[in-house]
Amino acid sequence: MKTISTILTAWVLTAAAGNTLAAADWPRFRGADGSGIADADAQPATTWSESTNLKWKATLPGPGSSSPIVTGERVFITCYSGYGDSSGGDSPEKLRRHLVCLQRNTGNILWDKSVPADLPEDSYSGNLREHGYASSTPVTDGERVFVFFGKTGVLAFDLAGQQLWKVNVGQQSSNRRWGSGASPILYRNLVIVNAAEEGRAIVALDKLTGKEVWKTEVSALELSFVTPTLVDYADGRTDLVIAVPGELWGMNPETGKLRWFAKTGITGNVSPSVVAADGVVYVTGGYPRQGTIAVRAGGKGDVTSTNILWSSQNASYVPSPVVQGGYLYFVSDLGFATCLEAKTGKLIYKERLPGVSGAKPVYASAVMANGYLYAVSRRAGTYVIEAKPVFKLVAHNQLAGDDTDFNATPAIAGRQLFLRSNRTIYCIESVPTAGAGKTR
Repeated sequence: MKTISTILTAWVLTAAAGNTLAAADWPRFRGADGSGIADADAQPATTWSESTNLKWKATLPGPGSSSPIVTGERVFITCYSGYGDSSGGDSPEKLRRHLVCLQRNTGNILWDKSVPADLPEDSYSGNLREHGYASSTPVTDGERVFVFFGKTGVLAFDLAGQQLWKVNVGQQSSNRRWGSGASPILYRNLVIVNAAEEGRAIVALDKLTGKEVWKTEVSALELSFVTPTLVDYADGRTDLVIAVPGELWGMNPETGKLRWFAKTGITGNVSPSVVAADGVVYVTGGYPRQGTIAVRAGGKGDVTSTNILWSSQNASYVPSPVVQGGYLYFVSDLGFATCLEAKTGKLIYKERLPGVSGAKPVYASAVMANGYLYAVSRRAGTYVIEAKPVFKLVAHNQLAGDDTDFNATPAIAGRQLFLRSNRTIYCIESVPTAGAGKTR
């Protein structure tokens, strides 16, 4: 006869296996809405080390620049092996990409699904070496996990690791041959992917079947490595907003049709995600000419002359910004913590983080929780900065013994912060104090 505890345990495991998204989940690149801002109740630690606030760490099957995502009691991460990693593989034919599922409370690997590369694949050379073959962060609806593996396609898995479908979205390369960078997002029943590198297209797939719902092919997408952003309006309309070299596009997410666009002057390759607040979208990036621009969202057709609010030469090449409380924050690839007034673009501060070095010492995007910015550098640790218009470095945390790059944007869920390097994934957890509430 089953005991009450056995029945309850089985019920909990069943509920976790089919959970829908909760407020504390981190289901996609840069959080629930892509803003980089954690749930209001999140209280991650501000200090940690190998002996303090480190709940667990787990060795991954290979490197990658993608971020962890969290749903219920599961953490998902992608990586690659066989070519361009420490295995010494010398041929793209040996390349495999992995979707790894870990138990959130312990870090135990529950399953690891590897997918062989569809060839031809870009060679492991040049700037592709900076991020590798697993740079796209998965996305989940709480019942399925969707991954974008570049030329190998878009794949869906259930939470037990069973592959549900696989769809190819192109096998081209840009003139730079840098590989994939954008992450998939969800809109209603659609998985939307910026497949600019692979097909000069943005593609929407039915999340249950993988069937193509719409596809917008435009040559101007080349060198857009941007994860699209959804912008909601008071009248219930939603725009799919994406930056491409020289322009900002507002599209209908249900059809892929262009609604409005603005000429930004941010040319060359564009990588950071667009962020939005109070009806304004902020674009940064570009190379060799970089810049940041604020554009009033919405309208029809060319809104360049009416909707551009300001522009600034202070910019971030790879990391995405965060906008909160009337200020735009980012830590650039050069390691400068920067704050701009969101309304005017006025520079509030620009401070070089201590200890960063190298050509591009920061690759990950800063995220915000409980009034703090968390900025991960490649080799110099994680910086915790007060999210205020006065620069204040609260903590500088390093994990001993890991000399690999930390390229991934962290994930935050509740009291936990998840970091990933090219070797390891770490769970940092703050310990609640009796009677303590939010600190800010």
